[in-house]
Amino acid sequence: MASTSAFPDLIQPFRIEGAAIIGRLVRLGEAFADTIEPHDYPAIVAELLGETEALSVALAGSLKYDGIFTLQAQGDGPVGMLVADVTSDGAVRAYARVGDENAPTLSDGTAIDSPVPHLIGNGHLAFTVDQGPDTDRYQGITPLEGATLADCAHLYFRQSEQLETAIKLAAVVDETGSHAGPRAAAFMIQRLPGEKPADIPDEDAEERWRRAVILMSSLKTSEMLDPDLSPRDLLFRLYHEDGVRMYDSRPLRFECRCSRKKVADVLSRFAPENLADMKTDEGVLVATCEFCRAEYRFDDDDLVTLNELRKKSNSTS
Repeated sequence: MASTSAFPDLIQPFRIEGAAIIGRLVRLGEAFADTIEPHDYPAIVAELLGETEALSVALAGSLKYDGIFTLQAQGDGPVGMLVADVTSDGAVRAYARVGDENAPTLSDGTAIDSPVPHLIGNGHLAFTVDQGPDTDRYQGITPLEGATLADCAHLYFRQSEQLETAIKLAAVVDETGSHAGPRAAAFMIQRLPGEKPADIPDEDAEERWRRAVILMSSLKTSEMLDPDLSPRDLLFRLYHEDGVRMYDSRPLRFECRCSRKKVADVLSRFAPENLADMKTDEGVLVATCEFCRAEYRFDDDDLVTLNELRKKSNSTS
């Protein structure tokens, strides 16, 4: 796969000076390439997954949490599910679920301007924050209404958080003449309620927000994904007249958290007859991670051990 070193994986927080507007620029190069490398997604699906992964990082970056943020889009379309998660220390992963009967249709290379209704269909977008077994999970859900994932996220913030938010997403897999490799990006700005400087009239604050959104909207996909355009140069190009303050960027990386132990813990909850039904013709149970496609094989001796774990768990619960 082509090198993505010129497009480092990071989230760049920033603030527009003189206005209660904060933002985050997300760039995924190698992390996105590693996400799709084990799979054989059609380009149109891979790019939608790249947008999902970048969006998950942008949304997670707006929260203070210690754990895992998960973004899931689920619908009745050809791409039935998109899942991306990011840990509080910057590990990202994602996968798309596509029915075998839909793969030929999605492989024709035709661009789709409205990916949500055409690819995901009717369904919902869910945001989940899991900070461990001793804390309550936070979840927000919004219907899949709009042409793009960004539109759906806008709806969530408008209806559930009452927080003015603007988001732009981009991703590319196959690019003629490019040696930069797969790339994905997200650009997100938010207007913070109650933080307007006292010396700025309300109408000026409104104008500054509208101006920030218009300038963000002028950002081209090619600019968001340009390996030769650094985050600093991109932000300065957009907001130099208003002034923009950049904070320390945070690195990101692809990392799957699957393990044989975790798979065994899940399988140990099944009854022996159910595990037997899962075996292949070779008499082996094979569990495949949806994210990284790693395979974990369990023979008959392993299944006996799993049953013992199930009994032990039931006796202590």
